[in-house]
Formats: sequence, C-alpha cells, structure tokens
Amino acid sequence: MVMNEFLKLFGQRLAAVRKERGWSQEQLALESGVARSYPSGIERGQRNISLIKICRLAETLGVKPSVLLEF
Repeated sequence: MVMNEFLKLFGQRLAAVRKERGWSQEQLALESGVARSYPSGIERGQRNISLIKICRLAETLGVKPSVLLEF
C-alpha cells in the first residue's frame, strides 16, 4: 500500500469510531486538546499523525490505540 492509502484508511477508521460515539469533529478536538481543524485533516487522510496523537485520540474516545488501526 502507498502511504496515502494508510492515512486515508486511518482517517476513515477514526471517523467511524468518533461517529459511533455520536461525537462531532469539534467535540473530539476539544476533548483531546487538539486544534479544531486537526480531526478533519486526519479524517481526510491529509495528516500523518504521531503515535502520541494516536494514543491521545484513542484515550479520548475510550478505546485502545489498536482499535484505530483496525482497517
């Protein structure tokens, strides 16, 4: 797979988990302490985020980081 494909798949998975909880991108940003536009960029596959951010988002959503990597 090409790197961009991984980013898109990760973004789609993050969006799915976020929506399962009924959260908006803005709520996820506020709860996790990232900029409001950050989740949008991730979900569109435009950001290559760090492991630390993956762990922070997972913790905020109440899931293990590995759940966000199930794609």
